[in-house]
Amino acid sequence: MTGPEHTPPRGMWQRALFFADRTPESRNRYVDFLRALSILAVVIGHWLISAPHFAAGAPAYDHLLDLEPWSRWLTWLFQVMPDFFFVGGFSNSVSWKSARRKKLDYAAWLDARIRRLIGPVLPLVLMWGVMVAVAHANGVGPAMIRIGSQVALVPVWFLAVYIMVVAVVPLTHAAWERWGFGSVAAGLVGALLVDLGTFAAGIGWVGWLNYVCVWLTVHQLGYAWHERRLAGVGIGIPLFIVGLLSLVGLTHLGPYPLSLVGVPSDEISNTLPPKLPLLALAAAQIGLVLCFEAPARRWLANRIPWAATILINGMIMTIYLWHSTVMMLLVGLAFWQLPAVLEPVPATAWWWWTRPLWIAAFTVVCLPFLLVFSRFERGETGGRPAAAWRQLLGCAVACAGLATLALGGIGGDGWLGLRWIPLLLPIVGAAVAGFGPIVWVLRRSGAEPAG
Repeated sequence: MTGPEHTPPRGMWQRALFFADRTPESRNRYVDFLRALSILAVVIGHWLISAPHFAAGAPAYDHLLDLEPWSRWLTWLFQVMPDFFFVGGFSNSVSWKSARRKKLDYAAWLDARIRRLIGPVLPLVLMWGVMVAVAHANGVGPAMIRIGSQVALVPVWFLAVYIMVVAVVPLTHAAWERWGFGSVAAGLVGALLVDLGTFAAGIGWVGWLNYVCVWLTVHQLGYAWHERRLAGVGIGIPLFIVGLLSLVGLTHLGPYPLSLVGVPSDEISNTLPPKLPLLALAAAQIGLVLCFEAPARRWLANRIPWAATILINGMIMTIYLWHSTVMMLLVGLAFWQLPAVLEPVPATAWWWWTRPLWIAAFTVVCLPFLLVFSRFERGETGGRPAAAWRQLLGCAVACAGLATLALGGIGGDGWLGLRWIPLLLPIVGAAVAGFGPIVWVLRRSGAEPAG
């Protein structure tokens, strides 16, 4: 059907209102709200813990969690990735069940998911490649380039993990349908054994297996939520209490640090790789989610908060991927042209008073990036999906590149000051999966490979 009443308006807020008025009653709006809230918490947290300033007349980039140990408690509030994986489990359960009802095959289902996950990160990687080359050509030191690009690109670690979690949804969902909470218990036991191997047996490499055990466990709980096997205050309150007590015990009596994000000065990280405290935090967060679900869903039945939720979700990947880049661009500009704004000593009273202005500036500068790059979240349309094996291979290649970029940034000793292999891997991975700039060029030239 066409006509003004069926055509979304152009303005972003007007479009959000348009879709808000047409949302079916069956949709769980709380899921979308939690996704938006989680990403905004991550963004604010990253902006708060960054402490660029001048030290002895030279630019320096410190970490608030290093400067003020008390602030590590704040990570218990701002570390919300468990919540995001939990919500992801709910959403992927909805999507996969819908695909099965419609007789949609795995390749078609996966294609739609990964285009919206990998597609938005490609412009970010390409832009950083250009910026690093320009900075290198203008004499910016390699250490400064490495720090800036690594801080800006560290958020892509989540994307690398989540893409692989999405890729195995048919397997994990089948495990849930067959074993229920047994599949959750298996992940929990696996995470426990991995940490025992890390700390008791001293096998360092085994810790990386917890990227699977920890995040798939939380994702499985999202399946349980979708089927209402996790619901209500009666489950939420005990889950919150058990999770919180476990978190306190692990960080005070066990070998785990207090901070739930990485701290440069800590020898042990709870996130790199993930460890048991993140599962304890997940339990506490999920407990709160269940406790507030009923009143939150009533509130989201109102037009304005639901439209705001739609607006944020329509650009959520762009917000997440670009917020650190915006921060580094402003910090670089301040170091270069406005050193006075970086004079407050980090963690002093005056520095804290300037944080709202700092965050407001980041927000304003983010807006044009959202307008330009949010369209990549809609993914490419048209064409036959690539074969499933190609998509899985493409995901693996892209994720390898993203993980490497998150760990070390994009600046290096290569031609033009770039680390070319991690830069190219996400682009090549997208091409193998059947989309992205390489496929676009081939398509324009009439040389697109067969699926």
